[in-house]
Amino acid sequence: MHGADLLILLGVLLAAAALLIAAGRWSIPYPILLVVGGALLGLVPGVPTITVEPDLILLVALPPLLYAAAFFRSLHELAQNARPILSLSIGLVIATTAGVAVVAHHVAGLAWSTAFILGGVVSPTDPVAATAIASRIGAPRRYVTLVEGESLVNDGSGLTLYKLAVTAAVSGGVTFAHGTASFVINAVGGIAIGVVAAWLVAHVRRRIADAPTEIVLSLLCPYVAYLPAEAAGVSAVLATVACGVVLGWSNAWNVAPATRLQAFATWEVLVFALNTFIFGLVGISLSSVVQRIDERSFRHLALAAGAVVLTVVAVRFAWTYLLGALPRLARARARGEPGPPWREVFLVAFTGMRGAVSVAAVLAVPLTTDDGGHLPGRDLAVFLTYAVVFATVVGQGLALPPIIRRLYPHGAGDEIDREEDEARAAAARAALERLDELGADAPVSSRSLRRLRELYEFRRERYEARVAGDGRDELEEGTIAYQRLRQDLLTRERDAIIRLRREGRITDDALRRVEHDLDLDATRLEVSQGLGPQAASPLALGEEEA
Repeated sequence: MHGADLLILLGVLLAAAALLIAAGRWSIPYPILLVVGGALLGLVPGVPTITVEPDLILLVALPPLLYAAAFFRSLHELAQNARPILSLSIGLVIATTAGVAVVAHHVAGLAWSTAFILGGVVSPTDPVAATAIASRIGAPRRYVTLVEGESLVNDGSGLTLYKLAVTAAVSGGVTFAHGTASFVINAVGGIAIGVVAAWLVAHVRRRIADAPTEIVLSLLCPYVAYLPAEAAGVSAVLATVACGVVLGWSNAWNVAPATRLQAFATWEVLVFALNTFIFGLVGISLSSVVQRIDERSFRHLALAAGAVVLTVVAVRFAWTYLLGALPRLARARARGEPGPPWREVFLVAFTGMRGAVSVAAVLAVPLTTDDGGHLPGRDLAVFLTYAVVFATVVGQGLALPPIIRRLYPHGAGDEIDREEDEARAAAARAALERLDELGADAPVSSRSLRRLRELYEFRRERYEARVAGDGRDELEEGTIAYQRLRQDLLTRERDAIIRLRREGRITDDALRRVEHDLDLDATRLEVSQGLGPQAASPLALGEEEA
């Protein structure tokens, strides 16, 4: 690369960093600013045209994103809400693909083959922006579960339809019977391969005691499921999702605590970087796409984009109400039961954001057909996909917070806080029961045993009071005071070891070992102050002494 190109690349990286910093400062989910910034970045004069091998996007970026989304979902909650999730992630995907294809063909002028590719691309939803907003402002837990669960399964169903449409466009056609059979075989085969891959990975990980090795293996997990499924010609997406769900469920007893902390941090950074890369890439490539379709008037492009966006939104509302909420309401009234909460139904219908998966899929559309000709309308499909992503992420993303606050002016109540309090109280009771079983045979001094009992009795009392909803203020005030004092003491401890290093009395290795323990304590205090229920008890300082 020449010096000018390097400076342009530096400018692009700095612009992306500035957008991420602004997102954190303004408390805006980063996908919103990345979508806006990517579009503006692609229009800056001098930004180089970037051509990416289509399959590279799906192969490199998609498996980790799918795996991470599946890994952190609750299998229990997915099973409880299986019916609405399957309705949204299979039925709605098919309806959206068909509706978008019809509009894209008649309004945008796309060939039927490319129109169905576009429908498959924009049919799956992306929960990144939606859940980031919902978790920050206290949206109902079931709504979050439905949105997240839908995005998992509809990635598989949407991209399966996408692959069938690509096959039809590239090779010449697919019959209805063949398409239906392929859909079922792809789904079943993909899930089976994902479950087998998860079993093999879990079997290997149980025999590894080294954290870096285990984390590297966790980074390979998406590809352990994705690549065999892709080679077998079944749904690699569902294979990756199935692998992630199974390993996420078993993670609590298969992975050491220290490894789990490091792995979670690694995956959080990786997913963040991949989303940043994909949105930035499509923004930079947008200018060249617009230039290649500039024979179409701006009015025609705007009309086509508006029609596709409205179709995506309208089909979702129609499906959610007509084929989701109203039949449930009729069945509930027939049984004399309350129907589905209308606020929840509206939020689910409104939250149809598209994101990284749609972008990655449309960039992976082949450039040519089997006979060597250019795939008709590919650039227009990329433009329309970006229009859908922009409209849903930015428009719905910015509108969602005020809508949720309007629907739930007093908050929706945080079920996770209550469940966490119950779990912590149960854990404390279990520890006290174990201490009773050990009695005088406990392998510690009577002083340490007494301090341990006081610690767990405090925790049990505190979290049982939270669950019961009484006696909370006094305990919380004492905990907050303890946190402030502990934070002050940690600052003094850190200053002391830094001074020893500066004076040459300890090496950097010794400093890092002590600093690691101080960082863990400080992180626990930061989490406690941010979430409340995870606050450390005033007696926690004695845990390591015991």
